[in-house]
Parts: sequence; C-alpha cells; structure tokens
Amino acid sequence: MIKFPDINLPVWMNQGEPLTLAHASKIWWERVYDWLTFPLAQIDVDTCDEQLLSLLAYQRDINRFPTESLTLFRLRVKYAFANAKDAGSKAGFERIFERLEIGELQQLERQLQYDWDVIILRINDEQLSRDNVLMMHLVRQYGRTCRRYFFDVLNQNTVNVRPGRFDLDVGFHYATWTAPPPSGHTALITEKGVRLVTERGTQLVTEREK
Repeated sequence: MIKFPDINLPVWMNQGEPLTLAHASKIWWERVYDWLTFPLAQIDVDTCDEQLLSLLAYQRDINRFPTESLTLFRLRVKYAFANAKDAGSKAGFERIFERLEIGELQQLERQLQYDWDVIILRINDEQLSRDNVLMMHLVRQYGRTCRRYFFDVLNQNTVNVRPGRFDLDVGFHYATWTAPPPSGHTALITEKGVRLVTERGTQLVTEREK
C-alpha cells in the first residue's frame, strides 16, 4: 500500500481539532485509494487470493502439480507469458530456469554417445532432489518438439592450490638381473655399484665388483 504524506498545517493550527481533522483526512484518502485499487490487486499474481490465482493460471495454461508450493505456483503464473515466448530455444530454456529460481543449467546437444535427438540437461544433486518434479513439468511444457531430454548430474567443487617450495635431493637408480655366477648367487647390477643384500642376508654381486 502506498503511504500518503502527512498533512502539514500551519503552526497556529497544528494542534487540537484541526490536527485531528488532518489525521482523519489522511486515513480517509488511504481508504479511498484501497477501494480504487482493489480490482487491480485481484489480478496481481503476487498478492491475489489463491482461488483467483487458480483462475489466472487456467487462463495462462498453467497446471499446478500436487507437491507444488504456493510461492512456486505464483512464480510460474507470473512468468507464464515470458516462459511461453522462450520455449523451444536453448537460451530461452536457460532463462526459464533462472526465472523459476532453479539455478544454472547446461545443455548439451548432438553428443557422440547419444542419438541425434537427445538433449542432455546437466544439473547438480541439489537441483535434482529439490526441483525434480518441476523440471519434468518444464520439459513437457516448454521443451522442444521431437526431442528427448536426459538429465545428467554434475557436482562442481572449488579447490584452492597454492605454490610452495621444498628442497630435497631427487635421484633415480635402476637395477637389472644378470646370469647366476658360478657361486650360485644371483647378481644384481645397480647404477652406482651399491652392495645389496637379499632377505636371507646373502650379498648380491654387482657388475662393478666382478
């Protein structure tokens, strides 16, 4: 409701009965304003009665599904004309999701692993659990003709990576097996000729020691 400004009286009249009459006049004109704007308020989707909202929804081809909240129903009726205008296009379908406060949407078309008529709607787990029924209704009402819609769940997470420095010695050693020597021991050849010992405590002969 619009708040009317106060009636400012001169100093010599700003008391007693003249001041009371000024307050009464303000209240009276506020009531007159409400009477005049009452018919317009009945077609305001955000404030009208629920029964009148159902009538507006019928006029705009909006059907309320069983689990739909009143707030969401008002949004669908409010943006019925804009959503109908955006139906059938990729950018328009994204705007429909934004108007109904569903969130971001990714649309993938002509994917190699699917048929040519499949459109993939990529959403996250929260959207799927919260607006599952709503999205199915939107696909039926505003989706493209002769197209199939598949839902794909993709959860994104932001990771912070900071560069750092550490001083360590890095090296690489390799070893190869050779033919068993006459002593019957198996020789293990290393790059630097390091003496190695088996699990039984037997020393392995390296190539440099031969």
